[in-house]
Amino acid sequence: MRVAVIGGGPGGLYFAALAKQLSPHWDVTVWERGAPDDTFGFGVVFSDETLDGIAQADPEIYAAMSAEFARWSDIDVTHRGRTLTSGGHGFAAIGRRRLLRILQERCAALDVDVRYRTQSPPASELAASYDLVVACDGVRSATRAAYADTFGPDLDERSGRYMWLGTDKVFEAFTFLVEERDFGTLQVHAYPYDSTRSTFIVEMDEAAWRRAGFAEFADRDHPPGTSDLDSIGRCEELLAAHLDGHRLLPNNSKWLRFTTVRNRTWRHENVVLLGDAAHTAHFSIGSGTKLAMEDALALAACLHEHPDVPGALAAYEDERRPVVESTQRAAQASLEWFENIGRYTAQEPPQFAFNLLTRSRRVTYDNLRVRDEEFTAAVNSSAPVPPMFRPFPLGGLLLRNRVVVPPTALGTARAGVPGDFDLVHLSTQALGGSGLVLAGMTAVSAGGRATAGCPGLYTDEQEAAWRRITDFVHGQSDACLGIQLTHAGRRAAAGPGDAPPVAASAVAWDERSPVPREATAADLDLVVRDFVRAARRADRAGFDVLELQYGHGQLLSGFLSPLTNLRTDGYGGDLAGRLRFPLEVLHAVREVWPAGKALLVRISAADWAEGGLSESDAVAIARALADAGADGIDVSTGEVVAHERPRYGRSYQTPYADLIRNATGVPTIAVGAISTYDDVNSIVLAGRADLCGVGRAQLHDPLWTLHAAAAQGYRGPAAPWAPGWQAGSGRPPAARTDRVPPRLELLRQPAAPVHQRWLPRLAAAAASH
Repeated sequence: MRVAVIGGGPGGLYFAALAKQLSPHWDVTVWERGAPDDTFGFGVVFSDETLDGIAQADPEIYAAMSAEFARWSDIDVTHRGRTLTSGGHGFAAIGRRRLLRILQERCAALDVDVRYRTQSPPASELAASYDLVVACDGVRSATRAAYADTFGPDLDERSGRYMWLGTDKVFEAFTFLVEERDFGTLQVHAYPYDSTRSTFIVEMDEAAWRRAGFAEFADRDHPPGTSDLDSIGRCEELLAAHLDGHRLLPNNSKWLRFTTVRNRTWRHENVVLLGDAAHTAHFSIGSGTKLAMEDALALAACLHEHPDVPGALAAYEDERRPVVESTQRAAQASLEWFENIGRYTAQEPPQFAFNLLTRSRRVTYDNLRVRDEEFTAAVNSSAPVPPMFRPFPLGGLLLRNRVVVPPTALGTARAGVPGDFDLVHLSTQALGGSGLVLAGMTAVSAGGRATAGCPGLYTDEQEAAWRRITDFVHGQSDACLGIQLTHAGRRAAAGPGDAPPVAASAVAWDERSPVPREATAADLDLVVRDFVRAARRADRAGFDVLELQYGHGQLLSGFLSPLTNLRTDGYGGDLAGRLRFPLEVLHAVREVWPAGKALLVRISAADWAEGGLSESDAVAIARALADAGADGIDVSTGEVVAHERPRYGRSYQTPYADLIRNATGVPTIAVGAISTYDDVNSIVLAGRADLCGVGRAQLHDPLWTLHAAAAQGYRGPAAPWAPGWQAGSGRPPAARTDRVPPRLELLRQPAAPVHQRWLPRLAAAAASH
């Protein structure tokens, strides 16, 4: 087997070494255009998981790396003059130059043909004469560009600026420095990698970068291999208080914009992408070197395990893609957090530090408690109960906790009248411990129902049926009960022979749906009256909270989105025009809805489609709704157009609640794939949202909130068990839960210290004795 490797970075060299180790008879050739001692960058950080893989795959490489690791477990966050430390994390770093040397020596020992100072032939030429071509040629991969039609690259260049530097100050921990200046926020990611050096990455958003004067320096000519020394000098001045007299060290250091690389596929015939050529993840969450070396291990293993190249490459991509995409989701959350760090700098240092540490959603409240209980207790000191069980004032109400049962389309109503199933569902959810339970998809008129099974609130019979439910719920629980009012608009149910549904514009939902009729002035007047009438009925029916549905492609949503509002009158055009009718409805409802109750509005803050709402639109909409009388915004996304492309994932809509809450100060409800109490605690404590809608998890377990309290050892007024259910408030015994294990260690191993600093001088002194 003849294998060509384009690029002699860590990924390419590690793959070559592993492939040759597994199959010594293979002919493996690596092309590297640089010299053996050329390298850009400074330190490389590895996780314990990656190191375990290296130790198993090649003990010699691991032993050489491990002998030179800088190791520590602390993260320091410095903000507003205070430094908070969180321990128990575990890091190992090594200089990039030293790592390359270790891999080069291993390749030499295994008789890999590494051709330094040699530009590789084009991938097409190599593919014709080699059995396999492994392209490790980086973010600007020429191989990827040559086969772009197959690979389908998606290169997302961000607007923020960063510069990769080193320093001769040896930091003792992974350090985040956050400086608020007159030009904006300046942040630093720093960590040690040997006994004399640390990596030092300076980052800021584009506007702050320009106001700080860096654009002038960056516009000057900086040939390849040189550094922007003027910018580096300016950074030294700005960050002198943190450098303690030490210098910043350049190495081809210039201002960059981070590019997230994704590809539709990583393979083309016998050519495969590896490392940054295939994917990137923002440096704030991980190391490109780490991902590349994990790729290398998986590719070498798959080639060894499969009899042919096509099968091996398919297995490699199937194995690695889920891992990489998971990392990229976390990295994207982290990237966006740092891009928008100005939203959070007003937070007090403990909350800010917690917010920073949990930014990617991989580190959570519970996870931090396990790692460093003292740190989490300090962040939580203002109210030493789990954050989800803190009360919250909403309008004229006080919710007993932060958990919301979001509106659920049950589809069990008959002629719009809710029945026994609705009663059982809502009463069980209220008894299950949530602070607020919302009845959903309730139409304000017969023509506004999304399906024939949707309930309504436009007849006396419907009002009486709802009153029966609220009386029962309020008699059994002190949970607040709300109802969502909507008109489905172009998504309304329309049977054969029915008149077309009314909508903001005559735009069908999809090719199978009827084309709606653009609403006339008379239609709009009627809709306003329907919402007002339904709101009055909701009050008489005994609901505590009213939610207006302005999202998910329903009628009011159709006015807000530029994709569905094509009107040329005063109700269309710019955002002010598109807001006009939704605000008219809200003003009219606010006049009749009691001040002592709460009024919410649900919006779709993103359309997940090109040309849809922007983040600034979402903020402006939320601010306008709050000014018009909304007590809070229930922040959802999508379902506005059929061709949407959401990026699903755990708590994937929370960033929009975070955006609106921290940009406007308006209370928000976060929704969307929130399913664990750990996520609820993390979201609330970090200040990303005030309340959390937990939907499917509470359909799976209607007592979800009570069980979350039991799991956390919380017994208090925010999670009361119904008297008849008290006997079930503790977790019942199960098989082997009563077993007490015997002692099997003659000498107990001491627990690993929570706080470990990188103190090379002390380590060297201890080793010498």
